[in-house]
Amino acid sequence: MRSRPLLIAALALLGVTACGATANKTDAANEDSGKPATGLRLMVPNTAGGGYDTTARTAAKTMEDAKIATGVQVFNLPGAGGTVGLQRIVNEKGNGKLAMQMGLGVVGATYTSKSKATLTQTTPIAKLIEEAGAIVVPKNSPYKTIQDLVTAWKANPKGMAVGGGSSPGGPDHLLPMQLAQAVGIEPKDVNFVSYDGGGELLPALLGSKIAFGTSGFGEFLDQVESGQVRVLAVSSEQPIEALKDVPTLKSSGIDLVFTNWRGIVAPPGISDEDKKVWIDALTKMHDSAEWKAEEKKHGWTDAFVTGDEFGTFLTDQDKAVADILTKLGLAS
Repeated sequence: MRSRPLLIAALALLGVTACGATANKTDAANEDSGKPATGLRLMVPNTAGGGYDTTARTAAKTMEDAKIATGVQVFNLPGAGGTVGLQRIVNEKGNGKLAMQMGLGVVGATYTSKSKATLTQTTPIAKLIEEAGAIVVPKNSPYKTIQDLVTAWKANPKGMAVGGGSSPGGPDHLLPMQLAQAVGIEPKDVNFVSYDGGGELLPALLGSKIAFGTSGFGEFLDQVESGQVRVLAVSSEQPIEALKDVPTLKSSGIDLVFTNWRGIVAPPGISDEDKKVWIDALTKMHDSAEWKAEEKKHGWTDAFVTGDEFGTFLTDQDKAVADILTKLGLAS
């Protein structure tokens, strides 16, 4: 079973209101002198408990524990697949103390939600990690293997609801669309239910409101360990260390590899000094033993790039996602 080459190639390319004062030159000097950064605020553009939320809170805690920054505030501003948060970031022009946790889902949501705010208006700070997707079922599901699930899905694609923690155009939507194509199901026949982040997706899965879910596997590790859910397959090229007994889609005879990513952007018009504070803090975090331990714990793949390099990556992602969504009839 093989997916359409064009879409796979494109996806391979993918691999609380407060207006804080902007940082000044003294802040940058403190950063250069090794003193912890202060006053940083990190917005999560979807609900608590999802992948963005986990990544942001892990980053904040790591920076605190490693004494890279103090008093890092993480807050949630959910809505419209992340574009409510994106609009807030764009509106906060020049606010160098604020940044937003984001990823592939926000890229797609800018198209499907017809957002006036775009990622090209933001200041790219850093790409942090990549993460494979997972096909997940509740513990009482009749599907014991990915083959069981696919057989039932092909027999009744419209009758089996699949949920994802992102809006159409996000990774949790693109993965089942690609999976459908890979196994011979028309994407237009897929009964996809969108949830605003893993924090909303999990209760739907546990309550059997959907037949299966697709999301980053790291969002379900606690529930996997407690036996509440089962991961039938992961979308990575190689097996995941944190899920040693779970096969990849490829090893299960389904020719599909899909990888999500997460990064951080800041408002437009921030000063070079403010941008440097963020990049320096995240670079020190990335190099720390604490962060490496968190990456291993969550099964994240290191994908760290900063500044202009991340900006180029975002531009490429934007084009690839736009092409995919146009082919799926979700963007013009």
